[in-house]
Amino acid sequence: MAKREQWGSRVGFILAAIGSAVGLGNIWRFPYTVAKNGGGAFLIPYLVALFTAGIPLLILEFGLGHKMRTSAPGIFGRLNKRWQKLGWWQTAIAFVITVYYVAIIGWALSYVIFSLDLSWGIDTADFFKHAYLKRTASPFDFDGIRLGGLIPLIIVWGINYIVLAFGIKGGIEKANKIFMPILFASIIIITIRGLTLPGAFNGLDYLFKPDFSKILEGRVWVAAYGQIFYSLSICFGIMLAYSSYLPKKSDIVNNAFITAFGNCSFSIIAGIAVFSILGNMALSSGKTVEAVAEGGIGLAFIVFPEAINGLPNFRELFGALFFLCLFFAGLSSSMSIIEATVSAVIDKFNMHRLKALSIICGVGFVVSVVFVTGAGVYVLDIVDHFVNNYGVAIAGLIEALLIGWFFNVRSIRNYVNPLSDFGVGNWWELCIKLVTPLILGIMVVLKVIDDIKQPYEGYPIAALLVYGVGVIVLTVVLGLILSSVKGSKTYELALDEGVKNNEF
Repeated sequence: MAKREQWGSRVGFILAAIGSAVGLGNIWRFPYTVAKNGGGAFLIPYLVALFTAGIPLLILEFGLGHKMRTSAPGIFGRLNKRWQKLGWWQTAIAFVITVYYVAIIGWALSYVIFSLDLSWGIDTADFFKHAYLKRTASPFDFDGIRLGGLIPLIIVWGINYIVLAFGIKGGIEKANKIFMPILFASIIIITIRGLTLPGAFNGLDYLFKPDFSKILEGRVWVAAYGQIFYSLSICFGIMLAYSSYLPKKSDIVNNAFITAFGNCSFSIIAGIAVFSILGNMALSSGKTVEAVAEGGIGLAFIVFPEAINGLPNFRELFGALFFLCLFFAGLSSSMSIIEATVSAVIDKFNMHRLKALSIICGVGFVVSVVFVTGAGVYVLDIVDHFVNNYGVAIAGLIEALLIGWFFNVRSIRNYVNPLSDFGVGNWWELCIKLVTPLILGIMVVLKVIDDIKQPYEGYPIAALLVYGVGVIVLTVVLGLILSSVKGSKTYELALDEGVKNNEF
């Protein structure tokens, strides 16, 4: 087996890890979640969630990846051969996320171009849904491929392929050294401009004004843990793969803290940028901030273009800058998700990087074409809801239970502490064994109850079963199949030796 690649520098790894964590959700999910869950008061459960789930899981995955020097399936398989199934399930989930995530990045790229002449016009909702996506009336009415979505989709897949073809040091690390400074510079410029707009502080007041009564509500705490959990790229193979490329002498604990704080800092800055502009939009339209605020895809491609229309000057430049932020945030994350899958294939089958990458990107592109059809946005919305709320959450729950209760979790703590400038104590073990699985279990149960009471977004039950439940079942089946396929001789021996010698 070829010598494993390594990051060229600590800065390169941290930029890549933060680039993976910082994604579209930081810009369109975090601000809306804060505003709807107590404003400034929400930061209390948010920070508690960061220290009791986010950082502990990052330390866990950084430690496992660094010690085992392989991807998710190999790591879990070397702890216990039967656990390899979990690693392949996480890899299958990462692949599914990839195929729809690149479609959204393609939309952001299209909107960079649309910003140059404000092509979206006055009715931004009609433009997005009908002129651009050419959305049909039903999740089952595909009505052909939309060329306007296909071309940027090809471009995004192409960029990912080229960057990943150059490997870890020459590809991902170099790309993030370019992408991340551009991303942070862009969001700072947007924030500064947003704060100078009339009505900006009305938006910030809505975002941050604390409602301490909210923190007594259990669902607010679940929302905080959910935001931390989904935004740090944990529990679907990414950080396990990334940390496996770290040099032997690496500060595991400190790297985890820096990655987590970098991601959270970007989220807060993005929140200030978004709501200062929404405050201006509310003022100019004579509405309340609450009336114009929205989360998710609607914020990015409907509400924000409308807000840009109302700016007093430099609308085209400001629009291009915002959608470039979305594009680079999405691109840095998509590279990491694809790498998690590619790394797993390379490790198991001792396959050349270009061959594994070509297979993953080729199959991924073919599957992702469904998201640029007339029903694509429906399928994307349903798949995203089920994969994140059930796939990733349950995979994370199982990971925490297996490591916390059926493995000597203290051995991981004993491994990472000597490598780090400062170590972790008993609190870390407590979080892995009790806090994280408890919260994840509650999250899943509450989401099931919500979805039973009211079908997600009012979609037909058949669509939710086919695209939602069906995709979750498919990832489980793929995980089982891939775990049962025999790998290279070196890979299988490594699994046997790992279990036999109890590597931790």
